[in-house]
Amino acid sequence: MPTPTLDDLLSKSIPELRETFLDRRRAVPKGLLEALEVDTRQGAHQLAKRIRSRYRNNRSEGQRLHTLLRFEIELWAQGYSLIAGVDEAGMAPLAGPVVAGAVILPQNYKLRGLNDSKKILDHETREELAVQIKSDAVCWAVGFAEVEEIDQINIYHAGLLAMRRAVEGLSCLPDFVLVDARRIPHCPSPQRGIIRGDALSASIAAASIIAKTTRDAHMLEMDALYSGYGLASHKGYPTPEHCRLLKKLGALPIHRRSFGRVREVLGLDPVQTELFDQPTDEAAPAEIAIAQSQ
Repeated sequence: MPTPTLDDLLSKSIPELRETFLDRRRAVPKGLLEALEVDTRQGAHQLAKRIRSRYRNNRSEGQRLHTLLRFEIELWAQGYSLIAGVDEAGMAPLAGPVVAGAVILPQNYKLRGLNDSKKILDHETREELAVQIKSDAVCWAVGFAEVEEIDQINIYHAGLLAMRRAVEGLSCLPDFVLVDARRIPHCPSPQRGIIRGDALSASIAAASIIAKTTRDAHMLEMDALYSGYGLASHKGYPTPEHCRLLKKLGALPIHRRSFGRVREVLGLDPVQTELFDQPTDEAAPAEIAIAQSQ
């Protein structure tokens, strides 16, 4: 079919043009925007305005995604090819494992909407991004640290254990590892911990999405096994509803016995806080917001 001329396009109705260039996001031919801006038909100027707004948004998103690759670009320039991002999910919940993701993205990878999983409150969007990341990644893996391990070695070290297992699960050895905020013990590759790395590195952001969606899926399985606790909605985070049900129904086998709220329900003495490197049972507001949005 021959490419339509500008006159052919202008003979179409405004709803037809809107469906083609906004809804279906087809490339806008040269001269069409200018023609719409002088078109006398109702809605033509508004359509041109919306197309230009889409252009601005695309440029802004492209710039954001380029900035998100700042650490990877620096490492690629130094000769590192396979760069893994690593992050965990589930440090704050009262129940369930901590899960880590490790992802090696293709060089110069840009996925619209890629961001720190805590900033993506819509679970369907997170799931869609996770599917795309898994399809596009050079390789990816997840690692779990179970509740018994959390209670034995504390949540901070359990998070590191899950991240180490995620890296070890990769099908190819990374040349370099970028980690959110920490350094992984016994990691065979050089690594760098980046404060707020899940918001600053594309690789770590991708890993955070893999970790979050994997853990959420696991907690849905736990909800089917342990009904009545609302695990499908709060994913084990200490939301007011979860805390109320914990006090009413008692602790499950998947509740973390080293966490204060769980110990209180069980009538156990508080764990000596100096044994823990990080707070164990206080969820960040953003994490609770994610749990409550499900």
